[in-house]
Amino acid sequence: MNAVDAVTVGPKRLKDLTKSLRLVQFTDPHLFGDETRALRGVPTLPALRATLAAAQPDIQSADAILVTGDLVQDDPAGYAHFRREFAALGRPVLCIPGNHDDLPAMQAALAAAPFQVGGVHDEGAWRIVLVDSTLPGQTHGQLDAARLAALEAALAGAEGRHALVCLHHHPVPLESRWLDQVGLANGPELMALLGRHANVRGVVFGHVHQARELEAGGLPLIATPSTCSQFLPRSDDFQVDTRPPAWRTLQLHPDGRIESELNWLQGFAR
Repeated sequence: MNAVDAVTVGPKRLKDLTKSLRLVQFTDPHLFGDETRALRGVPTLPALRATLAAAQPDIQSADAILVTGDLVQDDPAGYAHFRREFAALGRPVLCIPGNHDDLPAMQAALAAAPFQVGGVHDEGAWRIVLVDSTLPGQTHGQLDAARLAALEAALAGAEGRHALVCLHHHPVPLESRWLDQVGLANGPELMALLGRHANVRGVVFGHVHQARELEAGGLPLIATPSTCSQFLPRSDDFQVDTRPPAWRTLQLHPDGRIESELNWLQGFAR
């Protein structure tokens, strides 16, 4: 995670803390260099393009775009497609890596505006904390001591802002035996850390290719389906769901409330 910059205290900052923040979340596009390649029967780039087109009204009213990992499917050539599609949206694009990403290649491809990989994004009354939960060569995630310390510093240094914590891996069990084996290995440690910071208002993640809204430790935890194929919820063994691509809007209010709306891509044929 990048170092946390100091937040200037003054009249402008106090005014900013009265503003809400609107995000649109996309996750797990799993792009390939080959524009026609499919994942579990879904061509990933055409599915992403269709999702972005349907989400245009939400994108136009958003302050920023959030993308929570697995931008590519083990193919760094896919970053060129991601960069082209998301740069055209006209909004800041906040990104974190997933277990199928190549972080050095991702950082190189997304090194310029409007992209940000990791770190914090302060806007309005909110601090968005972008956490890298990946382990090289592993499907599950884990936060080592350095990442936990960086997260703690980001939360402690928010200077009166509410905090939304974003990562790829799910930090709590989701009643799915196979999927819970590839979540965040030290999820309880993360949740304990978040519980020490009263300004944390929620956690958003990807990875699970399904819609989930639950609560743990008094915090809302929100998962969003992929822009390509989905996993069947609450399944003991790996199963693909037939639901279409999706995106989510997040309205972050100045009083710390989070309003969320899930949108499924209508008319999508597998």
